[in-house]
Amino acid sequence: MNRLAGRQIVVIGAGFGGLSTAAYLADAGADVTVIEKNDQLGGRASVLEGEGFRFDMGPSWYLMPDVFERFFGHFGRTPEEFYELEHLDPHYRIFFKENAGPRPDGDPPGLVSSPDGDRIDVTRDLSKTAQLFEAYETGAAEALEAYLEQSRDNYEIGMEHFVYEDRSRVRDFLDPSLVRYARGLTLLGNMQDHVEKYFDHPKLQQVMQYTLVFLGGSPHNTPALYNLMSHVDFNLGVYYPEGGIAGVVAAIADLGRDLGVEFVTGDPVTAIRGERGNFTVETGSGRYPADIVVSDADYAHTEQALLPPEKRQYDEEYWESRTYAPSAFMLYLGVEGEVPELAHHTLVLPADWDPHFEKIFDDPQWPEDPAYYVSVTSETDETVAPEGHSAIVILVPIAPGLSDDPETRAEYRDHILADLARETDTDLRDRIVFEETVAVSDYQEYYNSIQGTALGLAHTLRQTAVFRPSHRSSALDGLYFTGSYTTPGIGVPMTVISGEHTANYVIQDESA
Repeated sequence: MNRLAGRQIVVIGAGFGGLSTAAYLADAGADVTVIEKNDQLGGRASVLEGEGFRFDMGPSWYLMPDVFERFFGHFGRTPEEFYELEHLDPHYRIFFKENAGPRPDGDPPGLVSSPDGDRIDVTRDLSKTAQLFEAYETGAAEALEAYLEQSRDNYEIGMEHFVYEDRSRVRDFLDPSLVRYARGLTLLGNMQDHVEKYFDHPKLQQVMQYTLVFLGGSPHNTPALYNLMSHVDFNLGVYYPEGGIAGVVAAIADLGRDLGVEFVTGDPVTAIRGERGNFTVETGSGRYPADIVVSDADYAHTEQALLPPEKRQYDEEYWESRTYAPSAFMLYLGVEGEVPELAHHTLVLPADWDPHFEKIFDDPQWPEDPAYYVSVTSETDETVAPEGHSAIVILVPIAPGLSDDPETRAEYRDHILADLARETDTDLRDRIVFEETVAVSDYQEYYNSIQGTALGLAHTLRQTAVFRPSHRSSALDGLYFTGSYTTPGIGVPMTVISGEHTANYVIQDESA
């Protein structure tokens, strides 16, 4: 299987897309060097440590375990060889803010009432979740069953025929057999319209759509096809890997080393010169010869900053016209004591979240009544915080490109902590012993991220499948791309699969 024997390949960027691509290429016989700008591997999935606390700085949800089983299985390995998984229960907790729609009479399993709003737990027990839905809306349990059946079909068909089989070119959709598969998919319309066909209650609609944050979209601009995420959520489950997401980064890197991949960190790439068979990748400390180059760096940065104009596929106007996924306002907090009101994964949702999405995609501003996510990994992993303390991350999706000067950050930090205290009865303000903030400008600095997006291109209808940038450069022979800007898109599992697609294109082209 040494189809790339003797080929020297440089992978720029050690996010999940770059790590995955490197492993596949090394397995095919190539000599692979991964060059990472920052001092850690993982890209956005890096780690922050201080005062005895440890935080996953980026992704924190381990979803779609089947993807990781498939990835490691390609190399004759299993995830369990590298890390253990804990199935979380509850999967997550949601606090609905005051006036978020009528509440049920009585407290069904998983619901806790309060004077200001409701708190629900979505657990591993789907029957209890169905009872919870029925308490909010007559007929919602049956609607949930129907919704999840459609979601499962979308997931199974979509993954097999549209995700694992990359169809990133128009001609890839001309296969007559696709008609049979596509007939069963929910393809048209947006998620809001789709969910409204099943549920009337605004809280239930939010439960079915909160995962859109992970896709970088909103209910009104994300295709209905992505209802498949509910199968991921309710049926496949939510897990915590040993060591957090950083443990998964370490696992894939260790696999790469076993395959012969060399990793270079703390060395930003400054230019890509040459073409297939005769590349030079220039960095701050030297030059790396390569037959092939793969970029897992920000796609726009690669084209606009690392290539000469005549070797770019897209001009500046193209990148300015794209719809980007949100940036994020992140608080990393080490806190004295426990936080019993919060679960490992907690969401705090306003009565009407449309204004928040509008201030991300339509009228960029700092949201006044935000929807946000709170991660308390110390609920599950005692190694992330000193004894008697909690490690907490708060993520507020915000518009990319916002100004985030120190004064604005400080004001918004106070706003969010006050909101958390009010809505969840968890006041952290006098208990914080470690604190770091990350926002738009940091994503630009750390990851060369265009407009400071935390995720990449949003999954709008016009930026899905064939409408995402290509894995192959059409302007420079021998240059390839991987990661969240390419197909299949945003999210750790998707970027791992992206690495497989990119490697397959390299192998195909080199074998031609």
